[in-house]
Amino acid sequence: MVTEWIQLFLFLFSIAVFSPLLGFYLYKILASTETLRFETFLYRICGIDPQSKMDWKEYSISLLLFHLFGFLFLFLILSFQDLLPLNPQNLSGLDPFLAFNTAVSFVTNTNWQSYNGESTISYFSQMVGLTTQNFVSAAAGFSVLLAIARGLSSNADARIGNFWTDLIRSTLYVLLPLALILSLILIGNGVVQTFSPSLSATTLEEQTQILPFGPAASQIAIKQLGSNGGGFFGVNSAHPFENPSPLSNLFQMISILLLPGACVFLYGRITGNLRHAWVIFSVMFTIFCIGVLAVWFSESSINPLSGDFGFWEGKEVRFGILNSAIWETATTVASNGSVNSMHDSFSPIGGLVGMLNIQLGEVIFGGIGAGMYGMVLFILLTVFLSGIMVGRSPEYLGKKIEKREIQMSILGILLPSTAILLFTAITLNVPEALSSISNGGPHGLSEILYAFSSGAGNNGSAFAGLNANTKYYNILIGLSMLIGRFGVILPVLAIAGGVAVKKRSEAVSEGSFSTEGITFYVLLLSVIVIVGALTFFPVLTIGPILEHFLMLQGKSF
Repeated sequence: MVTEWIQLFLFLFSIAVFSPLLGFYLYKILASTETLRFETFLYRICGIDPQSKMDWKEYSISLLLFHLFGFLFLFLILSFQDLLPLNPQNLSGLDPFLAFNTAVSFVTNTNWQSYNGESTISYFSQMVGLTTQNFVSAAAGFSVLLAIARGLSSNADARIGNFWTDLIRSTLYVLLPLALILSLILIGNGVVQTFSPSLSATTLEEQTQILPFGPAASQIAIKQLGSNGGGFFGVNSAHPFENPSPLSNLFQMISILLLPGACVFLYGRITGNLRHAWVIFSVMFTIFCIGVLAVWFSESSINPLSGDFGFWEGKEVRFGILNSAIWETATTVASNGSVNSMHDSFSPIGGLVGMLNIQLGEVIFGGIGAGMYGMVLFILLTVFLSGIMVGRSPEYLGKKIEKREIQMSILGILLPSTAILLFTAITLNVPEALSSISNGGPHGLSEILYAFSSGAGNNGSAFAGLNANTKYYNILIGLSMLIGRFGVILPVLAIAGGVAVKKRSEAVSEGSFSTEGITFYVLLLSVIVIVGALTFFPVLTIGPILEHFLMLQGKSF
């Protein structure tokens, strides 16, 4: 137990130390007004003028068109992969509904997978299709964060940057070098990286087993760093070829939270308020630590159904319960979605924590850029409530927060939540959809609720007991992913455009509420938890909470 506490402390210490350091690097690169040498060539061949700035509408249109092109490109690759090279297993093209779901999934940085990677997706589709989207979808998240940060820090200037410049810089100077470094580390720890086809082997029981290979390390690196999460193999990072050792497991866990944490300090430096950034980071860090401890203690407790110590089903012995608890909490707070254990097999409380992390809005670290710009919506709501308490017009970073900003904030918070609850309710009344669940009772409800939470939260993890590779789920989860991504991005960009044209007051008025102290820390923490609890507590009560009490009575589903 002492060793596990030391291990947990070192992991948390690493995140707390490296996040602000990497945030400083992000600021020097992404906030620079100079055109750097390596990007000039790309601007020329793409016809981009890096000095041309956009207002929020132009920025939004550029972002939407880029994602539309990315969706069509990936959809065609997946549909016709049988006609493309690097397909040693001779895999067929994907069904149109599965291709739609997968293309939407990777374009929206969700990486939900209704398929088994090694038996469905060719090497070409993995590298040219999926891995490309792992880079650019994460870079798009960076871009939106830069846009809202510029809007809040500008002084009556409607221009919030150039989407194409932000996209290229994020990819070229942040994601590519970090992914290269992590790829080499993973290869050195035994993660496979080869173009060799799968091999057939005979086990000790004289059974035939297929050993899947492929260029895995290069995709795994960016799936973790970019908060993507899509596994090269079906069982994701529980596969020994994808995550072979405790050391590779540690590097991958740190990489899940590293850039999302750094984005907080990037935001603080652009807006000129690092003390405020530390308050935001402290809120994220607090909820994350509570989540890890809750899952760890729950999974380590006595299992009432078996009488054994710990809930070991679905967990890798080489990682243990603590590493499974850290990973589950990290991947659900960070909009990552990768797994090193099966969430469907966790205790009801362990599964509840992962589900609730997503339902809070994926703002506790969240995706690359996405977590921080999603957090801005909660910050504005908190500032608004604070302004009401002191009886003055609310201000944030020297900008007056008015009706339009609050409307957009509420819209961005409610759209994903509405998609989760509405689609879950619809599904519970569709017999064909109910036939896909593998468990009855409250656990069956949790499988469906988790699927739509993961989709609308752009997370990608799953209670894998649900067979989601049907026309119904491929379409509806695909729609939830689109709502979860662009239903937040567009309100955030609208806010960026609205506050950008306002004059910024450097002096803090008497009625302004400080966003740098312990009071704001408590308020922000409370708003996040209360909004999540009020929205999802009723359905969680008849899902994992009910399952927990039934489990204590010796009942299982």
